[in-house]
Amino acid sequence: MKNIAVIGAGTMGNGIAHVFAQNGYHVNLIDISEAALEKAFLTIANNLDRMVKKEKITIDIKENTLNHLNKVSNLEKGVQNADLVIEAATENIDTKLSLFK
Repeated sequence: MKNIAVIGAGTMGNGIAHVFAQNGYHVNLIDISEAALEKAFLTIANNLDRMVKKEKITIDIKENTLNHLNKVSNLEKGVQNADLVIEAATENIDTKLSLFK
């Protein structure tokens, strides 16, 4: 297992994507909102910067983590080659039911 798809770029989704990417998995972070994807990547980069500053990780680990992350706004493309799909979308029943169709 090396390809992970995380559906939803909010607080939970970006945190899950961050941890998988930092541990060497290729992660597609999927959201229909480009703005949400940009915000998620900025959050992840800021969290990694904080970890570098505290000497918990190196710059190389930060860069490697970011290189393992992909922003995807198309659900079908994002999950196409995934070995594992994690749903972290908004807590809206209609959205969740639509995803699971």
